Amino acid sequence: MKTTVKVDGLRELDAALGALASEYGKAAGKAVLRRVGAKALQPMAETARSLAPDDPATQGNDLKASITVGTKLNKRQSAMARKDEGKALVTVYMGTNDPAGVMQEFGTVSHGPQSFMRPAFDANADGAIRIVADELGPEIEKTATRIAKRRAAKAARAG
Repeated sequence: MKTTVKVDGLRELDAALGALASEYGKAAGKAVLRRVGAKALQPMAETARSLAPDDPATQGNDLKASITVGTKLNKRQSAMARKDEGKALVTVYMGTNDPAGVMQEFGTVSHGPQSFMRPAFDANADGAIRIVADELGPEIEKTATRIAKRRAAKAARAG
């Protein structure tokens, strides 16, 4: 199932991000997007952790502990990832790196599903978009200020 989200009003933020990238380099823009994306997905990850089944015998090395937010997939996940996603500037993932998570989420022939990821998504998708909308502008400004200070200090040391 594919979920489509449409957000209006981010044109100014996109322009500011483009200006940051053109002034300070593409890496600065990517770093901003990674930080904001990770921040936006943290509440969803927390909800997924709270809903994931817990086995006390595993002493923390279980499905709950495997739910992470990041920009990279492990080798197995990369092989399964869709190749037609296109070239995004930045992609941030939230999920489990435990193969048992898929069986837990969707069930098997002998084990019914115990969904934890979909309910976490449903409960937090709108909030994640709101976090991106609210945090992107300030993060662009903070990054531009930080880089400008760094450049000024470097110029003062050199000059």
